[in-house]
Amino acid sequence: MRNSLRKANRRPTHPGAILREDVLPALGMTQTEFARRLGVSRLTISELIHERRALSPEMAARLGKLLATTPESWLNMQTALDLWEIEQDPARLAEVQPIHAAN
Repeated sequence: MRNSLRKANRRPTHPGAILREDVLPALGMTQTEFARRLGVSRLTISELIHERRALSPEMAARLGKLLATTPESWLNMQTALDLWEIEQDPARLAEVQPIHAAN
């Protein structure tokens, strides 16, 4: 059983949703200004906040520096989402069988 505060059947929050719903409104900043400060294109930010793009390690580092947070906090959100999505389709891993230790 996984140790988590989140219910196992609930989809983890995409990091872009945090940016869209919490960060940008709190900063009073447009996507364009946010992108400029991060040194990325507006399209990159738009795709991220509309959950059409996964958060990369580089973007996590940029967000961490800009927002005085840790890149790991952003990456942990993305990892939780990625693993949850894989778990929703058990057939993706059906051919993988555990290696059992020799007796």
